[in-house]
Amino acid sequence: MSNGSSAPARTSPVRSQRKPSRGSGIRGHEAAAGWLFISPMIVILGLFLVIPILMAAWVSVSDWSGRGSPLASTVGFVGAEHYGELTLGGGLATQDFGTALRNNAWYVLLVVPTQTVLSLFLATLVNRQVLKGRGFFRTAFFFPSVTSSVAITVLFLFLFSASGAVNAALARLSINGPNWFSDSRGVVHILLGAVGVDQAPGFLTANGFMALSWWQWLSGPSVAMSVFIIMAIFTTSGTFMLLFIAALQAVSGEVEEAALVDGCSGWQRFWFVTLPMVRPTIFTVFTLGLIGCWQVFDQIYTGTQGGPAKTTLTPAYLSYQASFESAQWGRGAAVAFILFGIIVVMTVIQRLVLRERDTVPKRKRFVFSERSGESGTRPGAQL
Repeated sequence: MSNGSSAPARTSPVRSQRKPSRGSGIRGHEAAAGWLFISPMIVILGLFLVIPILMAAWVSVSDWSGRGSPLASTVGFVGAEHYGELTLGGGLATQDFGTALRNNAWYVLLVVPTQTVLSLFLATLVNRQVLKGRGFFRTAFFFPSVTSSVAITVLFLFLFSASGAVNAALARLSINGPNWFSDSRGVVHILLGAVGVDQAPGFLTANGFMALSWWQWLSGPSVAMSVFIIMAIFTTSGTFMLLFIAALQAVSGEVEEAALVDGCSGWQRFWFVTLPMVRPTIFTVFTLGLIGCWQVFDQIYTGTQGGPAKTTLTPAYLSYQASFESAQWGRGAAVAFILFGIIVVMTVIQRLVLRERDTVPKRKRFVFSERSGESGTRPGAQL
């Protein structure tokens, strides 16, 4: 039944076109101004970073002798010949490169975890409010990091010499200290010899990798390399301590108080609250330590130059030695690029190990499905 009033006619909604706002995009002159401002840095990076890297890559696959331009027509392309000599040749070049990798691998394995744990411990110690003279201790722990690495190396040469302060202190404890920088024995072999293992098992000497037997790979760092390991931990822990101090000061006090109210002990608060919150800093410290340890050069050059018996030889020093002492520029550049690849691979592996595991991957993020009571929502629809 009609009530006499006419219903308003339905009108189809008019779709209005959205006009772009004035500030939604970057105008052409603004983009040009941006490129103009960053062009000096692009030129600098191109001249002093990109072009040298490309030229070094060409040298690693060429027979350049070091005279003239590496881009001259007389320089020939040899492909992966230098890389093959280093990794698959089986000769002296492969043995030296394998020895350098073994020495540096033990160096990284012992320095990076130790300096990370020590720097976190020092940061936790000097970050305590109850500690008096925190500024003094922070300066004292950080001071070796700002001292010249050459000066620190010379100091350790005196301390660990045959008649140095370290052996004098050991003599007071009735311990006959070794001739540190002349002892090429592996620490692991020394420890095994102390428990009666004087001969290597046959399967370790019969098999190997890169012209070295597995027994040689498992020898551990030499006594001389152990000094450089101690020196690296001593000089770098202060720098990473500052990074951890900044991370600890960023942790909210309310979180610590909440954990304290919940009855957590000091160790539980550190392990379950503080440590997860400083995980990004741990990744940063691990990455910087990894890169620095694989690039160790100046300490070796100042101290032992690869001796004794090449037990302190590192890939960085081997690259210098092959290029500037033996004039094998292609081989030296190949060592540098292999070292670069090792650093990249280990950084990626480290990133995968230290990544956040409680984050839900994007492919598994779903909205509530119809089973959860929300009708009209397509099951499994992604956010």
